[in-house]
Amino acid sequence: MTTAVVSLVAFVLILVAVVVVVARRDRNRLSSAEDPTAIRQAGADQHRHEAERHFASGLAERQHTPNP
Repeated sequence: MTTAVVSLVAFVLILVAVVVVVARRDRNRLSSAEDPTAIRQAGADQHRHEAERHFASGLAERQHTPNP
């Protein structure tokens, strides 16, 4: 019985240690200074691309429309 309790306690301690290590690693990875900058830059790139596409489609539409 003592062996089972000691084994269970050891397993729980190892499990807790793994959870702590993984949580700390993820927290350090998410708190990087580059992440918010990269997200902002990607959003700006997407908006610029949409604006360019919208402008180009307007030019194309005007070229195919006959003048009265």
